Amino acid sequence: MSVGHVVFFGCGAYAAMGAYAHFALSPLVGIPVGIVVSVAIAAVIGVPTLRLSGHYFSMATIAVAELVRLIVTNTDYLGAAVGLSGPTVPRNLFDLSFISALPYYYLFLAVLAITLGITWWIANSRMGFYLRAIRDSERAARSLGAPASRTKLYAFMLSAGLTSVAGALYAMMFGFVDPESGLGILISVKMLIMAALGGSGLLFGPLVGAAILVPLEEISNNVLGGKGAGLTFVLYGAIIVLIARFQPGGIVMLIKRIWARRNSKMPQADATRGAAHAP
Repeated sequence: MSVGHVVFFGCGAYAAMGAYAHFALSPLVGIPVGIVVSVAIAAVIGVPTLRLSGHYFSMATIAVAELVRLIVTNTDYLGAAVGLSGPTVPRNLFDLSFISALPYYYLFLAVLAITLGITWWIANSRMGFYLRAIRDSERAARSLGAPASRTKLYAFMLSAGLTSVAGALYAMMFGFVDPESGLGILISVKMLIMAALGGSGLLFGPLVGAAILVPLEEISNNVLGGKGAGLTFVLYGAIIVLIARFQPGGIVMLIKRIWARRNSKMPQADATRGAAHAP
């Protein structure tokens, strides 16, 4: 996950709303279009940027994301700064337009389950072993024959497609997208913090991070109202500092460490009790 993933999120959102606004088609038609565009962009920008590492990679993806946002902001066909919304015609079930928010909940839950399934399958495949080896030491992985560049590019393209689907569903739920809601840098920051807070590189890490961060953000918005808009960045910055200082592995890794420590102490306690009752 990188800051540049906001580009893929925006591609999905604009593809869904573009199919609806310009061609009066169901936003569902825009989902495969957004996936193809996102994967193509990931392939183009991934080749040069994935050669970088650390903060250099982050700066490069931030530059790409801001460039795309400026292009969209100045393109009338994409709604420019005003954004895109659907035509003023009644929407139906095939447009994923529901009166209640509950169907969206089940829809997003199904997409989440599919995404977790794909991630689990990748993690337990040869590609997953390559990715873990590259994460631990790319130089060592290359020396053992792992195709590091190709593996990272494939993972980048796959994550681009999945992020595009999330953007399309977001736009369909609200029926509107603009440069700030579809390509704002805060979206990528949220994604990164969710992954880091829960545990990056872990299957349920980002899910745990989202379960903590989203309610926390909603509570702060409700309590502070409009006055707390700028405090969101302060909150995110504080979370990043705390994670980096005290728990770089995330909350899921902390829970696993505590559980392993507890299990390691249980046999010792049993042995002690057994020795106490021995004749």
